Amino acid sequence: MKTLRLILGDQLNHKHSWYDDTNEDIIYFFAEMRQETDYVRHHIQKVVAFFESMRNFADWLKERDHTVIFYTLDDDENQQDLEKNLNQLIKDHNIEKFEYQLPDEYRLDKQLKEICDSLNIETESFDTEHFLTSRSDLEEFYEGKKQYTMEYFYRMMRKKYDIMMVNDKDPEGGKWNFDKSNRKKWKGEKEIPHERGFRKDVSATVKRIKDHGVETIGNIKEDNFNWPTSREDSLSVLNYFCKNLLIYFGDFQDAMHTDQLYLFHSRLSFSMNSKMLHPLEVIESVVDHWRDNQDDIDISQVEGFVRQILGWREYMRGIYWKEMPGYRRSNKLDNQNDLPDFYWTGDTKMNCLKHSINQSLDHAYAHHIQRLMITGNYALLTQTHPDQVEEWYLGIYIDAIQWVEMPNTRGMSQFADGGIVATKPYVSSGSYINKMGNYCKNCHYNVNKKTEENACPFNSLYWNFLDSKKEHLENNQRMNMIMSTLSKMNKNTIEAHRKRAKDIIKHPEKY
Repeated sequence: MKTLRLILGDQLNHKHSWYDDTNEDIIYFFAEMRQETDYVRHHIQKVVAFFESMRNFADWLKERDHTVIFYTLDDDENQQDLEKNLNQLIKDHNIEKFEYQLPDEYRLDKQLKEICDSLNIETESFDTEHFLTSRSDLEEFYEGKKQYTMEYFYRMMRKKYDIMMVNDKDPEGGKWNFDKSNRKKWKGEKEIPHERGFRKDVSATVKRIKDHGVETIGNIKEDNFNWPTSREDSLSVLNYFCKNLLIYFGDFQDAMHTDQLYLFHSRLSFSMNSKMLHPLEVIESVVDHWRDNQDDIDISQVEGFVRQILGWREYMRGIYWKEMPGYRRSNKLDNQNDLPDFYWTGDTKMNCLKHSINQSLDHAYAHHIQRLMITGNYALLTQTHPDQVEEWYLGIYIDAIQWVEMPNTRGMSQFADGGIVATKPYVSSGSYINKMGNYCKNCHYNVNKKTEENACPFNSLYWNFLDSKKEHLENNQRMNMIMSTLSKMNKNTIEAHRKRAKDIIKHPEKY
């Protein structure tokens, strides 16, 4: 049966059972499409990374004698729309059956279902064979429970896959979670090896993107592209992380520093989210390396990494599929303000934001604390509409795909879902930022000042947020202590915070 199989840009799974056998009646189809470059304004490095990775994967299939059709942006036959391209291919190649792997984004899942309904040939969908849970596993796990506490889901996953377990009930090290050991500030005491980088010339791909008028954000070094775009590259990054960075990953995973882009982070998220690496092979590689080097590497370094992939990553995907499509409209705090222009330029006097945003623009990367407690914290404190925050996060980061970006933004970062993901809003004054990094050291503002002209803007924004959102937070037990402090605060102090915060929100360009 003449069959057309679609492969999306984030479905580059070399281990998929589709590729076990070759069949001349099967055509694999890839496409660089304006449909995908234009639904949000992406970072130029993100578009390049996907296009380069797709091409490498297509070449890998060809080398194994699979039949491949690959449309670049400038291909004359490319109609830049998925449905139009599929219909034309089905007609031109006398296709009798259409097959696809289940997309991880709701919009594409919906589009492909509609396309299949419109076709007069046989259609079938397949699992991507990547995730460790199905779309519905999380919903079934929490059925009847009031809170979706990630910790319990994580423990279930540890047991299910026998990851770092003594037996079927007890975790290695006597604890499930070593998070309290993962909150150290990096002061230069542990040398950070250079990341496993790449020096790729991607100028042809960049030119193709620009020639077709694709609007992007951010910057790129066309002759020195620094991200993995093949399985071979990805395995190299994984191996480098195990040998050079895992030893202190857990200690400093929440740390921030102006001189360090990546600290001890792995840089594996794009490889995993494009499916060039399987989560279980990443986890097993890291755990195996730890077992071979337990005299040098503490269990806390490894558990912190495993928790992010086995726990948080699978948990967020489950939340996404459980709550969509309504989740994309959630705004429980009723935040309505605009995202400041400096999120697109990095032009601000606040050093933490200036550094985190410029790093994001230059490298399409920031680690989870920079995203949560700097850019996300400021957006929430200034009561920015979550639609605008989400669009920025989805566009700017190389690893941002909606299934993982949306619940992290609306749930964890902006508390827009009212507590489905996070048990409280993750907001802070300047003190937390100062505690976890060195941004405050050379900042225009003084983190220790409260409402003065040179006071850190986060300080007034923090108290103003708590004051203005009292009705949303009054029944949140985890906020009881801080809300009690707010209630006892001097009225003149509160008013000074309100006044300064109002000015910061109204005139972000001044700050």
